Amino acid sequence: MNRKICQLVALSVVIATLNTAMAQTQNMNSTNKTETATFGGGCYWCTEAIFQMMPGVKSVTSGFAGGTAVNPSYEEVCAGTTGHAEVIHIEYDPAVITYEKLLETFWEAHDPTTLDRQGADVGTQYRSIILYNDDAQKAAAEKSKAETQKHFKQRIVTEIVPLKKFYPAKLDHQNYYRTHPNQGYCRAVIRPKVEKFEKKLKETKEAGAAH
Repeated sequence: MNRKICQLVALSVVIATLNTAMAQTQNMNSTNKTETATFGGGCYWCTEAIFQMMPGVKSVTSGFAGGTAVNPSYEEVCAGTTGHAEVIHIEYDPAVITYEKLLETFWEAHDPTTLDRQGADVGTQYRSIILYNDDAQKAAAEKSKAETQKHFKQRIVTEIVPLKKFYPAKLDHQNYYRTHPNQGYCRAVIRPKVEKFEKKLKETKEAGAAH
C-alpha cells in the first residue's frame, strides 16, 4: 500500500470516528425522549382538554382501555358491554414534567370518589382509572392515591390496573374541545373546567416568576 493510499485510509478512519462521536453527543443531548401515561376520568373530551394545556405534554390521544373487547367502537363502549373506559393516552417529556405531577392534575381534573360516574355522565365507561405501564408507575399511582385520599371525606374509587392495550378513538373524537369550542357540551361542561385550570396554571407560573 503506497503512502497516498495510507493517508486516505487514515483520513477515512478519522472522519468515521468524528461522525460516531458527533452522533453519540447528539443522542446524549437529545430532548426527544418521551414517556406515556394513561388515565380515565370521565368523558375523555374533558380530560383531553385539561392535559393538552400542561407544559411538557407532547400529545394527548382519546381512546379506550381497561376492557376485554378488541378494537371497540365508541358505540360499543357506550353500551357498556366491552368493559373499556374512556381514557386519554398522554405522551410527555419527563425532563419537563414528571409522572407524579401528571397524577396530581388527574386527581384535580375529576371527582375520583364517584363510582362509574362523572357529573351527568353515567356508566362503567366513565369510571376513574389509572392504567400503569410498569412497576414504577404502579407504585407512584398507589402512593399518590393514598396521599390524595387525605383530602377527601369519601373513599376514592379509582382503579389502578396494568395497561394491556390502548385503542385510539376515531379522528373526529380527537382534539374535540379545541375543534368544537361552541358545541353545547363543550360550552357547558368542558369550558368551565378549562378556564379554572387555565387560571391555576397562570397563578403557578406567576408564583414561579416571583421567586
